[in-house]
Amino acid sequence: MTQPLRYAINVTLDGCCSHEEGLPPDAESMAFWTDELRRSDTLLYGRVTYELMQGAWRRPESGEWPDWMDASEVAFSEVMDPMRKVVASATLDAVDWNAELISGDVVDAVRRLKERPGRGIALGGVRLPAALAAAGLIDEYTFVVHPVVAGRGPRLLEGIGESLKLELVERWEFGSGATVQRYRHPIA
Repeated sequence: MTQPLRYAINVTLDGCCSHEEGLPPDAESMAFWTDELRRSDTLLYGRVTYELMQGAWRRPESGEWPDWMDASEVAFSEVMDPMRKVVASATLDAVDWNAELISGDVVDAVRRLKERPGRGIALGGVRLPAALAAAGLIDEYTFVVHPVVAGRGPRLLEGIGESLKLELVERWEFGSGATVQRYRHPIA
């Protein structure tokens, strides 16, 4: 039995996945993302997402969270910071922050990762998820769709080559107007 690989990301109406687009985080969305983290015991990122998350959510050396964080962001950080992280990168020589580095054939490495015991693997980013979707490795897709048209930026699952037929298994709306849509592959 393999553990599930779950891809979750914020996306705009036009498919943009830039962290700078969309609605600003609020307590409701941060609580959602905190609960999403709790569903897994491993985080899987490419280099860009790993460095972005590390810069924002790693506990500072002082041990004190920055003043800019509200209670919902601290709660998110408290869950993310100690989690095991796996980073796929051909350019990094080493990682820290409870992380291990994988390189080479990423698809094969993720297959092996899924075979390890665990509650699940939370996948983030843009390029790595596209490669893993193309290889059929993602078990669940969760998109938080923001009522914004970005007009520019990296696109959701760009370049996967073939269409994905997914089944909607959950949908709900935040007070902000963003909608959560959770999909899985249909059972044959």
